[in-house]
Amino acid sequence: MIRVALSDDHAVVRQGLRQILSAQPDFTVVAEASNHGETLQMLRNTRCDVLVLDIAMPGRSGIDTLKQVKNEWPKLPVLMLSMYPEDQYAFRALKAGAAGYLTKMAAVDQLVQAIRQVASGRKYITIELAEALASGLERNPDTPTPDVLSDREFQTLKMIAQGQKLQEIGEALSLSPKTVSVYRARLCQKLNLTTTAELTRYAVEHGLLD
Repeated sequence: MIRVALSDDHAVVRQGLRQILSAQPDFTVVAEASNHGETLQMLRNTRCDVLVLDIAMPGRSGIDTLKQVKNEWPKLPVLMLSMYPEDQYAFRALKAGAAGYLTKMAAVDQLVQAIRQVASGRKYITIELAEALASGLERNPDTPTPDVLSDREFQTLKMIAQGQKLQEIGEALSLSPKTVSVYRARLCQKLNLTTTAELTRYAVEHGLLD
């Protein structure tokens, strides 16, 4: 029996996932959580074989939660579930220790296979993601890609490209405008860019606003 724990801030999503998994004779959903704190408390109180973790939750992001989970339970396979396209967050999730990455659009068809695969100790990536990673190896090494950015820098870039002001970004990320300015400067340095317009164009060209 594969014991699965679910972490997603939407109760409807958790219910849907539970229904999919309950239809399998070798699966059992042992616990649910809706945010970072609940997820950690759930894992401390309940044994599971796989954690299915949403990447976008209120407060601490799913990537932040993933990093802490892997720090406390390094052998626990974590399957990231996201509404975002694979080319935006999959590499960052895998780099942070995820055993697999699956979009919610594909979850119905692939969730069971993905959980079985990561529970057996293997990684799970879709054919599309494998092709995207392979294509990334062929890019000009002198052209910076989004994966050179820290998670906070990545968030800041997306919000700048969406037209949000430094104060608005700071409020959303619980940072001071001065700190956001520092992140903006780091973005420009890492990506070899100078203006907000160039940052926005970069985000658009790399599909970060989809």
